[in-house]
Amino acid sequence: MTELAYSLGDFFQSTFGILIALGNIPNYLFIILGFVGLFYWLNLQKKYSREDKEAGRLI
Repeated sequence: MTELAYSLGDFFQSTFGILIALGNIPNYLFIILGFVGLFYWLNLQKKYSREDKEAGRLI
């Protein structure tokens, strides 16, 4: 059981080493992905609100 825990720990440490080498690039990618998701969601909401308004279901 401890071998599994240590091997997982070694894997995560190597993964974090890659993140350190990348610098701020992952942060920028997450920010861009968040904004893309936000604008996608807002466009869907706009479409659904327009459909409900035309159908008379808007509260």
